[in-house]
Amino acid sequence: MARSMLIITRQAPWAGPSAREALDIVLAGGAFELPLALLFLDDGVFQLAPEQQAARLQQKDLTANLQALPMFGVDSLFAAKRSLSERGLDEATLSLQVEVLGDADLSALINRYDHVITL
Repeated sequence: MARSMLIITRQAPWAGPSAREALDIVLAGGAFELPLALLFLDDGVFQLAPEQQAARLQQKDLTANLQALPMFGVDSLFAAKRSLSERGLDEATLSLQVEVLGDADLSALINRYDHVITL
């Protein structure tokens, strides 16, 4: 039986390669039908911000890749409520549908997975 994996992405999409690396891991795992989930935490929630202008920073926009996650069988997407709130992001305007979790639910989520990778 495949082991479950939770990927926690904590970096803004323009803060370096970590956001893209987390997405690559999730897409690869989804292609191999591993049971996995993606959690947007801390500055990682900025990946969910609508209407990003990555080209202005000479970066590649991750929005299209994020939108493709369900096609790879990745339907378990989560965001930390506190992270969204602290960064002024409104759940209703996010570019991707995610389940928003409070602090107590985050611990329970992490404990459900066999492996946790934080980037």
